[in-house]
Amino acid sequence: MKRTHWSRLFFPALLALVALLAGCAAPASGELTVFAASSLSDAFTEMAAEFTAANPGSTVQFNFGGSSQLATQLAEGAPADVFASANQAQMNNAVAAGRISGEPVLFLTNRLTIIVPADNPAGINTPADLAKPGLRLILAAPDVPIREYSDTSIAALGDEAYQQAVYANLVSEEPNVRQVAAKVALGEADAGIVYTSDVTPDIAGDVLQIAIPDEANVLAVYPIAAVEGGQAALAQRFIDFVLSAEGQAILAKWGFGPRP
Repeated sequence: MKRTHWSRLFFPALLALVALLAGCAAPASGELTVFAASSLSDAFTEMAAEFTAANPGSTVQFNFGGSSQLATQLAEGAPADVFASANQAQMNNAVAAGRISGEPVLFLTNRLTIIVPADNPAGINTPADLAKPGLRLILAAPDVPIREYSDTSIAALGDEAYQQAVYANLVSEEPNVRQVAAKVALGEADAGIVYTSDVTPDIAGDVLQIAIPDEANVLAVYPIAAVEGGQAALAQRFIDFVLSAEGQAILAKWGFGPRP
């Protein structure tokens, strides 16, 4: 009798525990809003398709832009669930504004390259040619991560005279790196500096790459984090997917380097 009484108590409790664990493992659902650096557009769009397939009932909405612009929007209270920045500085700004939940995680690396139109009208063959008089150079606007990386690289490529000559050729400053890539591909400039991952299939035939030597190149590192006040569980599920082998493979496919 005692054994029967014990089993009547134990099995319902066991079933409840199994149900609880199954609920914890169930796919997350709901609408996820991701603020992400424009250089992530292609990779994250592909990743969203895989993520929603693995999490039925979920959708992903993106706000792609310059990381500085995104960090400002977050500081002003824009609703979001995940922030993926192209550098630590803009993530720090979001943290300082009280908009980041938990600890940001570094999830990829990137490198810089010089791009020119496919017909290379200015005859650029090396980074030294960026100082040619009359060359039309496009860079991202100040505070955009790719601009900060570009300035660091330009400083490493030559002396003060070289740097002054390069910046004298600056004809436009774009709000994000994809705008730089698009304008060069359209022939609206003679050269621009972008991430290697920005030479995507849709513009690869319209541009040539001029390599920046390793000693003057920059290793860009991207952090990702959940946004305070957002959907914590769904945000963490997306971040986990980005860090997973499948997510990292998608990033590699689009030209990004591995996590540092």
